[in-house]
Amino acid sequence: MSTVCRLMATISNSLSLKHGYSLNSSSSSFSLSKFHSKPSFIASRTFNGNRSFSIAASSSFSNDNREYVIVGGGNAAGYAARTFVEHGLADGKLCIVTKEAYAPYERPALTKGYLFPLDKKPARLPGFHTCVGSGGERQTPEWYQEKGIEMIYEDAVTGVDIDEHTLQTQSGKSLKYGSLIIATGCTATRFPEKIGGNLPGVHYIRDVADANSLIESLKKAKKVVVVGGGYIGMEVAAAAVGWNLDTTVIFPEDRLLSRLFTPSLARKYEELYEQNGVKFVKGAMIINLEAGSDGSVAAVKLEDGSTIEADTIVIGIGAKPAVGPFENVGLDTTVGGIQVDGLFRSRVPGIFAIGDVAAFPLKMYDRVARVEHVDHARKSAQHCVSALLSARTHTYDYLPYFYSRVFEYEGSQRKIWWQFFGDNVGETVEVGNFDPKIATFWIDSGRLKGVLVESGSPEEFQLLPKVAKAQPFVDKAKLQSASSVEEALEVVRQSL
Repeated sequence: MSTVCRLMATISNSLSLKHGYSLNSSSSSFSLSKFHSKPSFIASRTFNGNRSFSIAASSSFSNDNREYVIVGGGNAAGYAARTFVEHGLADGKLCIVTKEAYAPYERPALTKGYLFPLDKKPARLPGFHTCVGSGGERQTPEWYQEKGIEMIYEDAVTGVDIDEHTLQTQSGKSLKYGSLIIATGCTATRFPEKIGGNLPGVHYIRDVADANSLIESLKKAKKVVVVGGGYIGMEVAAAAVGWNLDTTVIFPEDRLLSRLFTPSLARKYEELYEQNGVKFVKGAMIINLEAGSDGSVAAVKLEDGSTIEADTIVIGIGAKPAVGPFENVGLDTTVGGIQVDGLFRSRVPGIFAIGDVAAFPLKMYDRVARVEHVDHARKSAQHCVSALLSARTHTYDYLPYFYSRVFEYEGSQRKIWWQFFGDNVGETVEVGNFDPKIATFWIDSGRLKGVLVESGSPEEFQLLPKVAKAQPFVDKAKLQSASSVEEALEVVRQSL
């Protein structure tokens, strides 16, 4: 098996929902007078159960020292900033350091609305800055400046001195912190350079710069290959259809989104994509990406000896936590990421981790998880900061939630939006014919553990988290005999 074959197979296995949810400039400057004169005492419980205290004495901070520092510029950082503002502890006390050139934004837009064809009203900044995704105030760069939050853009953190409470950045800055929140998210898993992973025309999507580069390729593309049958693959392929491009999706599994979809459900989505002209190559192993005479990517070579022509290739085979310089904070060896407790405290007093990079106790299922999802990014940020700034001590109790939206651009024959809540364990019951909706229920030992609904109404979607959280006993026979999604959901509603 080739290096890439093993890589894709390993990623596919590691992403199972059942096993850990692996699933240079500053916008403003601040003077000493903007900091409170009283020291701030921050309680932190260590992992052996003993309580320790780190003391952040704001009055001793200089212009280059910050009481609270967030590393990362994604959604988790944006929602954490909002929570600091809500507690009245942002102005002159909070600094965000990001390697990107933009204020935090709703990252899911990059593989959805951002990739819409240029004549179909694609999403663009500042339209999807945090927190528009949850209906909150749009946090533009001006918002951070107005709230007294220091933003350091395009300057990645390269090191942390735990004993000295100091960060080092790529530009040479040295930042003192009282409390540190790591919100660095994930990085895209890449193909090795030796088999063409860095050829011109090969794309990965994690930030706006990546999406901009892909759009430039789509403008000129004729044949697109998407590698990966997960969320990224499905969303990018749907966007490519909008550009009227010859689109092929390649993946090593036997069906789309195999970590969640049942074989029956996956087949229905595959048929929908095929009706839109998308071709699938399943169970495929890639040997390498081949370059053309101009040095740009020209084809994908498969293990069976066949080749698929492509002038644009998008790799969507998973991501890995961006632990970077923070490995000494303490990593989880099972799901990856920085190990934290139910209040997002790491093993090091005064250091926290939130969002994709945090390996946290998934309370309701009694296991450690790392969740790569915008909903968790928002909620973990809010929970962590509220616990840090108040006497709040109840642990994070997260309900896993996943969704996707595809074919939503103007002119699409059918717009798709599904939501899943809970855990995909046990037997499944499928109701509906996918025209226009379908529901899948996961039942384990008589209890409803998870539910997915496609094309549901707002009221139906609102029911899903309630039942997934309650895990009620449900009559499987009644679900199986339901003649419609609406009837099945009423059976579930009555079981609460």
